[in-house]
Amino acid sequence: MPDISVNKVVRIVFLAREYGPESRALRDYISGLNEDEANNLVAILWVGRDSFDAEEWDEALATARAEATAPTEDYLSGMPELADYLEAGLEALGIDVTDAEDHFRDK
Repeated sequence: MPDISVNKVVRIVFLAREYGPESRALRDYISGLNEDEANNLVAILWVGRDSFDAEEWDEALATARAEATAPTEDYLSGMPELADYLEAGLEALGIDVTDAEDHFRDK
């Protein structure tokens, strides 16, 4: 299972939808993640875009760690489907985001 707060992933989804995948707000937030969180975020994205199945989580995470050659915010910036891939990845991993989504909508 991912080792990143569901709230952080949902915040990234909201930032990508509200400001766009190339926004400074999104890039700044992603750049503030630690290395493990960034790798988990990329692995979630890859599961969401069907590069890996949810059952291949360990392999997706290992690949994200091995291939992390550029800052994560550079890799994810401008990816038009970023929010959709992250949502799909969380869903495929069986992670319920209802509480986290409600938290951001109420703000």
